[in-house]
Order: sequence, then structure tokens, then C-alpha cells
Amino acid sequence: MSTPKVLIYTTARCPYCEWSKAMFQEKGVDYEEVRIDTDDEARQAVMEKTGRSSAPQIFIGDVHVGGYDDMVALDEKGELDTLLKSPA
Repeated sequence: MSTPKVLIYTTARCPYCEWSKAMFQEKGVDYEEVRIDTDDEARQAVMEKTGRSSAPQIFIGDVHVGGYDDMVALDEKGELDTLLKSPA
């Protein structure tokens, strides 16, 4: 069973982006990073998908987790690890 793909839309010099990536690294989870400050098409796409223009925007599989604070809230409830272990 494979784990779901983790995708993080980030910008440069964003502490929340760095904290999000560090959290996944601590959990041993691979992720794909897309910089939306250097890719206008990616920025537009993530804004259309989420309705948000802030970074980071985190997806686990097809689930839009939200930003860093949203991810921390899921982790505190024990739901982040469950989501990370769900089938891809």
C-alpha cells in the first residue's frame, strides 16, 4: 500500500512554509514543494482550488489540509498521521 502524495505550495522567506516542511521531515514523510512566488500558473491554480492566496497550502492526496495552523490542529487531534497513512 502506498501513502498519499503530499504537496506543499510555498513561497520564499515564509516561516510557516519552513515549519510545514520541517514537520513532514520529522515524520519521515516525503513531499513535493511548488513555489508559487516563482510560478504564476501554480499560484493561480492553487488559488482556484482553495480560494486562498496565502502560503503554505498543503494537500495530502486529494485532501486540502489548509495552511500550517490547520496542519498543526489536525496533528494535535491525532488526525494528521491517520491521513498520512491512508491509501493513496
